[in-house]
Amino acid sequence: MSDSPLTLTLEEHGATTIIHCKGKLVYGHTAPLSGMVDALIPTHKHIILDLAELTHMDSMGLGALVRLYVSARTHHCRLELRNLGERIRELMIMTNLLPVFSIVGESGLKMM
Repeated sequence: MSDSPLTLTLEEHGATTIIHCKGKLVYGHTAPLSGMVDALIPTHKHIILDLAELTHMDSMGLGALVRLYVSARTHHCRLELRNLGERIRELMIMTNLLPVFSIVGESGLKMM
């Protein structure tokens, strides 16, 4: 969808899948991420959402992350967040959701 403020890029590394999120995860534009992750959860054991280029997230975006986290746990899939920007980190702290998620840095994935 070209008018979407959110762009997703998928990267596979063996058992780990990284989804690079670029732009804004906001009301009306969470479906692409939800759809992509929902499709991966049943067949993947480790998914990392790289938020380095995510510039804005509202309550709908936050809700989408929480829903995906719950769905992943239900299917014994590990969903982690990587490269939280300052604004996204502040939002997650303000809503007391930061401790809920597994946050990894650049070293969260060891590439051979």
